[in-house]
Amino acid sequence: EMTGQSALLLRKQLADLNKNPVEGFSAGLVDDNDIFQWEVVVIGPQDTLFEGGFFKATLTFPRDYPLRPPKMKFITEIWHPNVAKNGDVCISILHEPGEDKYGYEKPEERWLPIHTVETIMISVISMLADPNGDSPANVDAAVSLWPGLDSFHSKDQMLTATH
Repeated sequence: EMTGQSALLLRKQLADLNKNPVEGFSAGLVDDNDIFQWEVVVIGPQDTLFEGGFFKATLTFPRDYPLRPPKMKFITEIWHPNVAKNGDVCISILHEPGEDKYGYEKPEERWLPIHTVETIMISVISMLADPNGDSPANVDAAVSLWPGLDSFHSKDQMLTATH
């Protein structure tokens, strides 16, 4: 059954990440008895607004992973155009597979069953380094991005400093 296969796949990824950690994030389970709920910590990438910050998030996997993507939500406050104010992460590879009704994304930019926690996290880290203003989830953060990056920088440096 799918749930059993999903659980096996996620356990293998967890074991791999424990054995060979990937730079830029750490990953574990919220509760050792639930393989579908992960807690990740993103280390703010160097030379970005987020440098020096630690940003905690959850990854909630559906029972039919990898056919469908997990949901990702930041718990640490983060000011970013692709993160909604409630913490939900809005990036292409976490969108359900299939066509984009607005035509912004190519199908290959969306979720594919080959994606793993590692590829998701690498995408999130590059999102932090290079915000996508085309489909902002946080319009205020996006607006503050464009008039000049200064206001965006100062706001997040404040947040990074206080957390």
